Amino acid sequence: MPCSKRTPDRRLLRACAWLLVASCALLAGCGLLLQQEPGSLGVRSAQLLAFGSSAQLELGLDCRLSGPMQDALDHGIPVTFVIDVRAGSWGSAVRATPRIELRYFPLSRRYQLRSGKADDVRSFSTQAWLVAALGSLRITLPATFAHLPAGTKLRVRAAIDPAALPGALRLPALFEPAWQLASADSSWPVAAR
Repeated sequence: MPCSKRTPDRRLLRACAWLLVASCALLAGCGLLLQQEPGSLGVRSAQLLAFGSSAQLELGLDCRLSGPMQDALDHGIPVTFVIDVRAGSWGSAVRATPRIELRYFPLSRRYQLRSGKADDVRSFSTQAWLVAALGSLRITLPATFAHLPAGTKLRVRAAIDPAALPGALRLPALFEPAWQLASADSSWPVAAR
């Protein structure tokens, strides 16, 4: 009786190949989904500091950028946050919307954090240090904040500004979850001076 070698069935080989391709596609899709996960942004702390007729907001943000935001930043596209600061009631409300800009300069290989005025710039060698610096910000506010009575509720909210992005990214910033980044409204009482 001749010895026959068993050859694998072609259908079984096709099924295994299909399973391998489907597994690779699923893993690639999971990677794309992970990139589409939104980042996170929260206001950890806020304190109003008044010096005579000037005021500053000492602000701590907890931030994790999504994959597309990190890629945009690494390619020199600035990411701008708007900080919405409100205090008082309807009749005597005061409001300010300072901006914070994160930017990368490929030629110098430096990340910069620009807060409010053009001369308030901090420089970092890594993106991680740049994002960590959002945990300790000092933002100049209008003089009307310096005269708020103690106990007044100070409400702070931070969000990415899609209008500050280049034209090609504005539409994705409105609809893609990876570009949705905003904190909840947080409030703190103004401390006595």
